[in-house]
Amino acid sequence: MYAGRIVAAGRTRSGANAALYRVSSRSFPNRQAVDLGGRLAIVPREGHEGDVYKNPYIAYNCLRIADTFAIATNGTQTDPVAEKIAAGTAPRDALVQALSTLDYEKDDYNTPRIAAVVPEAGDEAWLGIVRHDALIVRAVPLVAGRATWLSTYEGDEIQGPGGPQEFDFDAGDALEAARFVVTGGDFSKLTNPVTSAAALATARGFELATFQVP
Repeated sequence: MYAGRIVAAGRTRSGANAALYRVSSRSFPNRQAVDLGGRLAIVPREGHEGDVYKNPYIAYNCLRIADTFAIATNGTQTDPVAEKIAAGTAPRDALVQALSTLDYEKDDYNTPRIAAVVPEAGDEAWLGIVRHDALIVRAVPLVAGRATWLSTYEGDEIQGPGGPQEFDFDAGDALEAARFVVTGGDFSKLTNPVTSAAALATARGFELATFQVP
């Protein structure tokens, strides 16, 4: 199944919370996730820098840490969500405000904007999506060994526990988490993977990592 861009909120079997992001793309596969000094960004691979002139939505910060939360999104909403949370706005309200203001992407596919906000500690995360027909923000439980995902295509509904958008998940560190959302379990059945990013909670705060599909 082609799901497009994916965000997920998960918890490892040992109890570490994680925010996950994956680019799956048929139109612009020549992209990579890079660490820009504490924030992770999606950018064109070397030699494909001109792709940003073909589609302005393909380069953006995809994962940031704000206060004690990790924010993962598929677009420029990452920064306003993070900045609102850093200023003291509740995660739910930060998602509603940023997604409502920016709206869905005005490309050929009316691509939804999606986002996940995951706490360093706590049993609840938030997922949000703005489509051409709806704006939805919902709290989801963090369950050991599971991840709830949301995507731009096919998986564009926020479902409750036990639904088809909840997969097994586990990782020992942030790199394993970034790899898992591409190659692990049922995530491996989602097609056209390109690159991924993850934040995994540790005793020292969130650890960040990226993974590139060969």
